[in-house]
Amino acid sequence: MEMENLPGGSLIRDGLADLAAGRETEASLLVMIGAPRLRRLGFEIPAESPPFVEHRLYERLRAIHGDAAHSHYNALVRRLVSFESAAEQLSRRRGAGAGA
Repeated sequence: MEMENLPGGSLIRDGLADLAAGRETEASLLVMIGAPRLRRLGFEIPAESPPFVEHRLYERLRAIHGDAAHSHYNALVRRLVSFESAAEQLSRRRGAGAGA
């Protein structure tokens, strides 16, 4: 899948790379939040996730952004959802094209 062409693609790519390297970053935590849907789209994501992934991401953002952490958290989640939606649409189009 051409992740770079999808909204939030570079963020998801970085998160997948960070997960593969065992790094806990904003991007890797975000990918873990979206893991169930991303797995259905065919992405390789470890089955085990750290506990309280959403809280871990929020606390990381709070340490950096203070009171603005909530808006940064919401922006990251919106990017994840945009990526997932676009990837699903691309997958459906490819599936429809395969039967034509």
